[in-house]
Amino acid sequence: MIQFERFTLSNGLRVIVHQDMSTPMAVLDIMYDVGARDENPGKTGFAHLFEHLMFGGSVNIPNYDEPLQMAGGENNAYTTNDLTNYYIQLPAENLETAFWLESDRMLSLAFGEKSLETQRKVVCEEFKEHYLTKPYGDAWHKMRELSYKVHPYRWMTIGKELSHIENAKLEDVQHFFFKHYRPVNAVMVVAGNVTTEKVKALAEKWFADIPAGEKYKRNLPQEPGQAEERRMEIKANVPLDALYKCWHIAGRLDRKYYITDLLTDILSGGGSSRLYQSLVKEKKLFSNIECYHFGSTDAGLLAIEGKLVKGVKIEEAEKAVDMELDKMKNELVKETELQKVKNKTESMIAFEDMSVMSRANSLAYYEILGDAAWMNFELEKYGSVTVDDILQESKNIFHDSNCNTIYYLSNN
Repeated sequence: MIQFERFTLSNGLRVIVHQDMSTPMAVLDIMYDVGARDENPGKTGFAHLFEHLMFGGSVNIPNYDEPLQMAGGENNAYTTNDLTNYYIQLPAENLETAFWLESDRMLSLAFGEKSLETQRKVVCEEFKEHYLTKPYGDAWHKMRELSYKVHPYRWMTIGKELSHIENAKLEDVQHFFFKHYRPVNAVMVVAGNVTTEKVKALAEKWFADIPAGEKYKRNLPQEPGQAEERRMEIKANVPLDALYKCWHIAGRLDRKYYITDLLTDILSGGGSSRLYQSLVKEKKLFSNIECYHFGSTDAGLLAIEGKLVKGVKIEEAEKAVDMELDKMKNELVKETELQKVKNKTESMIAFEDMSVMSRANSLAYYEILGDAAWMNFELEKYGSVTVDDILQESKNIFHDSNCNTIYYLSNN
């Protein structure tokens, strides 16, 4: 069990303290309940742009990295479709430096045309490099648009179009910041060689007088059930033909999420998994093939993607994938096969829990989902999944009218 204490400041900032005296380090993790799904469809890529802007200096601290490096710390951040996370790790005796840096960022970024222009360039280059010029780079842009018609998961975190970032105005950016990056919309986790008493004192000193902001209430359009199969063909200058298939699955807070997670591992969790054994090793149709899901909070996608062996017809490869999925829908998996992926999941969770950084991140994530304590019940939820559940969920997911397929063909 991961032990923690929690309190809330008068401005609504939720603070979680996780003590671990076996390390000389401390972690400060701030998670904002905002991601790409919260963007205006005509102004996408803002959440990700902010991840870059947050390192461009704040009102009283023009250079974020310098004082942190002097304190022996390191930091990073990431943005998803669901949330944004910033984290610092540093020697515990220098913890106050982290509070100083993060509170100033939350109070107000140093908004300026210069900072915006610098980070805009960085993000635009990233967009071009990873999504426009890279082989298969646009596959997921296209797949999201094919799979989602109304939900904002239909665009990627980087943004829907390059022009949205190119045309981002300073006032748009400021409005987005003051709407979402507020104490009332954030969770702060302090973990490692710390005491609740010290964290309380530092939180009051550095964060209590930041204006609360308004609690952001999500009201996103819900994706209707898909009623017919959707297909698309892309021809491009890529080395090999590739097959992409996606099906809609339940959201993160549904019990079916845990069933689906194990199901993807049975199909594709390493060298002994079904898709690899059958389609790569035995039939030699694919050079590699993966099955995974996006782990998204709202109803997400399960994906199968693979690069074909040169000379293999894509229809033949797709048929072989369908045959493997038919087995999942019509035959119970063996208890031993299910147990194997449960064991793998258990050891993965245990391995993640070894690092204080990872524990801090998980506490913040589950608190955003609903309650930090939920992280202690994950294993039970996986443990309760039966072979009958796997069969039933395979039937629910893998049917034609729930399927989106892209043939990504090489024109070489």
